[in-house]
Amino acid sequence: MGHRLSGRVAIVTGASRGIGLSIAQAFADEGASLCLVARNPADLNNVASQLGLESSQVMTQALDVTDRDACFQAVAAAIQHFGHVDTLVNNAGVYRSKTFLDFTPQDFQDMLDVNLFGVLHFTQACLPHMQQQTKGSIINIASTAGKWGSRNQSAYNVSKHAVVGLTRCVALEASPHKVTVNAICPGFVETDMLDELKAQASQSAGTSIEDFEKAALSRVPLGRMMKPQEIAAMAVFLASQDATGITGQSIQMDGGMVLT
Repeated sequence: MGHRLSGRVAIVTGASRGIGLSIAQAFADEGASLCLVARNPADLNNVASQLGLESSQVMTQALDVTDRDACFQAVAAAIQHFGHVDTLVNNAGVYRSKTFLDFTPQDFQDMLDVNLFGVLHFTQACLPHMQQQTKGSIINIASTAGKWGSRNQSAYNVSKHAVVGLTRCVALEASPHKVTVNAICPGFVETDMLDELKAQASQSAGTSIEDFEKAALSRVPLGRMMKPQEIAAMAVFLASQDATGITGQSIQMDGGMVLT
């Protein structure tokens, strides 16, 4: 167990599975106290019990990130419980794959409501507190889909491009208050969301899951999927004192798939 985040308090959305779960565990291992956010209270309680923290060091907030009032109430509750919040990890997200002509306006809206406006709600709820204490870090989990184009996921890509753009803009406004804002852009990561992606994307492309995965890996120079623990390690770094000079960046973690 490390100490890089000792005494820090972090809010992690989408904390009940996948990358969010790995980030929560990595933060706990580094000494942080946590407010865990996801929709299912039973899943949240299960995660909280696995982190190895004292009961006073962890709280759960079951909510939908599309509910702006609930997001603001969760942040207020975390500040009241812990006294301060130092890091926000906006990880909650959804994925959907169709051809562009098959996407409906509602499909785009649903993706934006979670992937963009969920980030917006929590960021606007946390930022005034962080600016007042003149310290803090906001870490948005975007995607390589926010840095390039790809077939059959235009709605997802649009939402993640928006997160990358929002990250840059908020970083500029928050920097005078010593608050950093960065995005992590994972490629293919071994999570249950990747399983959903492979099933939907292969169907949209009219190919088998096996052929889709083979084609996907052929675009990754390292020849493998990323692990959620690798994304979590970057999140820990960005939340630590070592990264206070980094802001407005969208850091790709994709095995070399997108080079910019």
